[in-house]
Amino acid sequence: MGFLRSSSSYSSALKWLGFVTAVWVQSISGNNYTFSNYSSALKSLMNLNQLQLNNLSVAKDVGKAFGILAGLASDRLSTPVILLIGCFEGLLGYGVQWLVVSRTITPLPYWQMCVFLCMGGNSTTWMNTAVLVTCIRNFRRNRGPVSGILKGYVGLSTAIFTDLCTALFSNDPASFLVLLAVVPFAVCLTAVFFLREIPPASSADEESEETRYFAVFNIVAVVVAVYLQSYDIIGVKTGVFSVAFASILLFLLFSPIAVPFHAFIKSLNRGEQDVEGQTQEPLLSSDIAEEKEVIAVEAAAAAAAVEEENLGAERKRPVLGEDHTIMEAMLTVDFWVLFVSFLCGVGTGLAVMNNMGQIGLALGYTDVSIFVSMTSIWGFFGRILSGTLSEHFLKKAGTPRPLWNAASQILMAVGYLLMALAVPNSLYIGSMVVGVCYGVRLAITVPTASELFGLKHYGLIYNILVLNLPLGSFLFSGLLAGFLYDAEATPTPGGGNTCVGAHCYRLIFLVMALASVIGVGLDILLAYRTKEIYAKIHASKQVKKSSSNLS
Repeated sequence: MGFLRSSSSYSSALKWLGFVTAVWVQSISGNNYTFSNYSSALKSLMNLNQLQLNNLSVAKDVGKAFGILAGLASDRLSTPVILLIGCFEGLLGYGVQWLVVSRTITPLPYWQMCVFLCMGGNSTTWMNTAVLVTCIRNFRRNRGPVSGILKGYVGLSTAIFTDLCTALFSNDPASFLVLLAVVPFAVCLTAVFFLREIPPASSADEESEETRYFAVFNIVAVVVAVYLQSYDIIGVKTGVFSVAFASILLFLLFSPIAVPFHAFIKSLNRGEQDVEGQTQEPLLSSDIAEEKEVIAVEAAAAAAAVEEENLGAERKRPVLGEDHTIMEAMLTVDFWVLFVSFLCGVGTGLAVMNNMGQIGLALGYTDVSIFVSMTSIWGFFGRILSGTLSEHFLKKAGTPRPLWNAASQILMAVGYLLMALAVPNSLYIGSMVVGVCYGVRLAITVPTASELFGLKHYGLIYNILVLNLPLGSFLFSGLLAGFLYDAEATPTPGGGNTCVGAHCYRLIFLVMALASVIGVGLDILLAYRTKEIYAKIHASKQVKKSSSNLS
């Protein structure tokens, strides 16, 4: 009995310790969104025009296309190995960029720089795959909050890197690239020892405890976001104040370590009656039994619907809510509706993030770091709020998650129109709106894919969806923004070009607003097509809640 108590305590603490290290990994894995912080240095150093610079950013995002490799590996390699691949690749990719920007070596040929930017971009796919797949399996009853928190910290990571670099190194591009190379490497080496799959919650009490702990993570994350935004607003970024800011920020990021300690102590102090109740059924078999019970309810209802349409016919492929292979998922209409709607949201959002440096300069701002930071911080709010709220309304009313994507796309279209009109302070408003909506898209799509196509092959399915990042970057940033900006720009000595005025990006914003409207229609269509599966998920959660109350 004492052994079982010790084992249970250790398992619970290790699961939460793994989640804390996952949060740390996500806090430094948003380096793909920081290109604007050093793109101007690359442009001047390599004498690039805007199309060439945008294609460098596309190369960075193309690295995510090779995330398929991480997805395939997630079914074959352990979480620590996947993390190690990501951290070593990032060290090399960003390390070489630092050597170039710091003038330690002469600028490499253009194609070689594309390769190293691609490596830097690909490194995050290994980190994200390891973290998301492991944590969603560990906390499968709370997929919305897990996705919101983890993706929220990815959003904050850009602001964390930007503000730390501004505080400690006066926003020097070379120093910034040192942070991008070294910090993720060190954090991933720490996570290697603690992040692994642990049996999920097996009772309503454990699920309730998870919800309370996730509330703590949400509170800490909001405090970090408000703290970062306050630093941007205050504007005092030198001397002792900057060192104090960096110290407090690191303390806040480290503070969630209290959760696994609390979980361990609490599990040790549980009463003897609770321990005896746990020994009546082994933990793992209880987990499996409960999972099978819920899955059986959903599968039975889905099978009944199929039989009504095809009475007497043998079912050849799984229905929504069951585990799909990648080929089975890609043969469904719902997968492609989700894929294209995701493209409309993240593709246009990435175009703004990649071009924020040039957008700010075109509108007369000499320092665009505040806009990069604001996009990151408000992206965090979009991710963390949408994850928590979508889970709440799913449990309460069976609201399909794609409806949240539709709402974000409407708001994003409005944001693009405001920036196209260049109304006063439109870039401040646009940075917030694009950040929030981009965050919603990422946080909602993660659990949506797992709910529609299952968890068995989730790592690969997730990375197929993430192909939208390089594809969207190529279409909206490399082609649309690159060609239309160069058409408005005037040449500069040395081979580059520049453009000043609201007209530089007006047509680009209008086209992206139209793409967002298309995304709204697709999201509404997906919500309509999946309303039955979400009704079944809602019903299974209500049944579980009722049985828990009766017991």
